[in-house]
Amino acid sequence: MDNDIISTNPKKDKYKKLILNIILGIGFFVLFSYYFLSSPFGNKDVIIHVAPNQSVDSVLNNLKNDRVIRNNLTTKIFIKLFKSGKGIITGDYLFKKKSLVWVVSWQLSRGKHNIEPIKITIKEGFTNEEIAVLLADKLAGFRKDLFLNEALNKQGYLFPDTYFFYPLDTTEEIVEKLSDNFINKTKGLNFNSKQMDDIIIMASILEKEANGDVDINIISGILWKRISISMPLQVDVEKTTYETKGLPPKPINNPGLDAIRASLNPADSSYLYYLHDKNGKVYYARTYEEHMNNINRYLK
Repeated sequence: MDNDIISTNPKKDKYKKLILNIILGIGFFVLFSYYFLSSPFGNKDVIIHVAPNQSVDSVLNNLKNDRVIRNNLTTKIFIKLFKSGKGIITGDYLFKKKSLVWVVSWQLSRGKHNIEPIKITIKEGFTNEEIAVLLADKLAGFRKDLFLNEALNKQGYLFPDTYFFYPLDTTEEIVEKLSDNFINKTKGLNFNSKQMDDIIIMASILEKEANGDVDINIISGILWKRISISMPLQVDVEKTTYETKGLPPKPINNPGLDAIRASLNPADSSYLYYLHDKNGKVYYARTYEEHMNNINRYLK
């Protein structure tokens, strides 16, 4: 009986090896893709702050250092895929532990902060000091001294409004946001007729002196008239105006839009004096004698 002869088919063996390599390659690609594209990484929640004009690479480096992502390039690719046209939106971001890279990229590209911003309303007529006290009460880690130093010489130009801040917003970013808002809110106004600084100084006086009165434009006209005839302003909100003619050297607070408009658009009248009674009603006078009569009648 003849022994069986084992024969091999070289073409068939080569085909099997090719299939095996393809399977291994696919497996390796799947594992590689999962590791870099999908697998969760960080073992703790992480909060990072994205500053205005911060580069994508800088943000991704921070994420990698904080073990939120494994690979910058992969994350950048996802950001470009998800990009809404605005790039990475500034603010604080909370990334939950073991977040998938595409989730991280989606948050950054779409501004999904995962953190509720803090709503803060700055009232018309607040001084820089009052703004600093308010922010210190609302924002943990906020430093009044840094704010007041950064906002030095900017009183009058920090617009009172409702803002939304993130816990990690820097002093520079906060001051810039308030300053930019002033520019945006006043860009439609015509400051050509008078110097802008004078307009804002007068507006800061009107903000307190008129106290939101419907007569604010008349009071504006009276005060501008006093300046034009070299009469001291004599307003209670700034005592130096009883001794020194003209406007104070700087705004005494941060006025709102109504006061700025009234400063720009004083109403013409024959009055030179005014007073508020205990209920806030305004009484006007053309002469000092009439003014004294109003004082005796409505304030005593």
